[in-house]
Amino acid sequence: MTSPLTASAAHERWTPRLWGTLLVLCAAMFLDALDVSMVGVALPSIGSELDLSTSTLQWIVSGYILGYGGLLLLGGRTADLLGRRRVFLIALGVFALASLLGGLVDSGPLLIASRFIKGLSAAFTAPAGLSIITTTFAEGPVRNRALSIYTTCAATGFSMGLVLSGLLTEASWRLTMLLPAPIALIALIAGLKLIPHSEREKKHGGYDVPGAVIGTASMLLLVFTVVQAPEAGWTSARTLLSFLAVAVLLAVFVTIEQRTASPLIRLGVLRSGSQIRAQLGAMAFFGSYVGFQFLVTLYMQSLLGWSALQTALAFLPAGALVALSATKIGAVVDRFGTPRVIATGFTLLVIGYALFLRISLTPHYAAVILPSMLLLGAACALVFPSLNIQATNGVDDDEQGMVSGLLNTSIQVGGAIFLAVVTAVVTANGHGGSSPQAVLDSFRPGLVVVTAIALAGLLVTLPGLRARRPQQTVLVAKSAQEDESVQAERETAEGRVAVRD
Repeated sequence: MTSPLTASAAHERWTPRLWGTLLVLCAAMFLDALDVSMVGVALPSIGSELDLSTSTLQWIVSGYILGYGGLLLLGGRTADLLGRRRVFLIALGVFALASLLGGLVDSGPLLIASRFIKGLSAAFTAPAGLSIITTTFAEGPVRNRALSIYTTCAATGFSMGLVLSGLLTEASWRLTMLLPAPIALIALIAGLKLIPHSEREKKHGGYDVPGAVIGTASMLLLVFTVVQAPEAGWTSARTLLSFLAVAVLLAVFVTIEQRTASPLIRLGVLRSGSQIRAQLGAMAFFGSYVGFQFLVTLYMQSLLGWSALQTALAFLPAGALVALSATKIGAVVDRFGTPRVIATGFTLLVIGYALFLRISLTPHYAAVILPSMLLLGAACALVFPSLNIQATNGVDDDEQGMVSGLLNTSIQVGGAIFLAVVTAVVTANGHGGSSPQAVLDSFRPGLVVVTAIALAGLLVTLPGLRARRPQQTVLVAKSAQEDESVQAERETAEGRVAVRD
């Protein structure tokens, strides 16, 4: 269903209510991304006050990722079926309550539980919010502008999470947990007034309960297995059996989706080359950045002896560059098309990671670290909005939640998988001793892997550059059989019209 606000969105000047709706959605996405990165710097303080072991501390991060990455597919389809506004607002309320709980608890298990609940609620707000935008703003320049602002807020939240965490942890780690609560509450109150109502999707096939159960179980088990693999061992019996179980569950899930009348994920959407490139690009982009941030944080605090605040400020130029570009990327995409913008961003990403390989035990911020941060900020500003635009273009309104959930799942699963890979590589190369130089030498292979992941993302994007007219988009076919008259028309036009992937 198209929102009643779409007509207003079609004009160059947006109404105050339209801006308000976008602001509410941006606030929720900002909080989702903020929570992924903000807890990292606070972990030492949390462990000290609550007397938690390193393995328990890991679950404060992993619990959020498990809930977020494991339930995104269910969250996206639920938004389509039960109403995007309803799902978004309920999940945002749960997020606020879980944030309050996380800041008040005095035990590790309760803190981990609050983090899991926050991840779970984010798994519903993220795809619901993105699908509200794509069904409210008409496809084309208007939607591109809205998505560039929205996704830039997400990237800014992730980048600024370290900065805010460094500042707040100086006072108390509890503030890092409590900060999202009032922001989420304000966004919830505003959302009740501003977000347009949407109808449930009406399908005769009903709900895909088996697909929802199996799909959710497979994603939860996959994320759990990847998160635990570095500790349990990649070749351990537990890890291998878990991966085998994931493969079996995914095979059952695909079978269910092929046979049900109302699938959780319509597999035909993945016949689109641009859709596949968007999903794989999202995995490579976020996975490489999470691995990079992990290594850089360790490098700055463990080897250079920088404080949490100094480390946070070192990332500030990247976050600031992303924030300043919020209103400009949509116009860039309109002019050049998503494949070119994404390829350019991945190129900057590869160069930025490669330049960081020059690090040493002597900090050279202006000459070594800053250039990488600026390149990464520019890459993030270009790639993240463009991936969202490419994934949602040409998709019917009643499947926007599904595609949004699929994209966010790719982002989170990619982050979990590649962070685990980078961690394993660093651990495998960490047997040269405990001296600062030996530790630094163990980081370099991890940075090489991060660079290789970004390079793979670039290679995935390159086939899309064959498109010659970025103004056109391909609609994702809802059936393998096409109407004969449409097919004849297409064959007649072939050679005269270049259609973007």
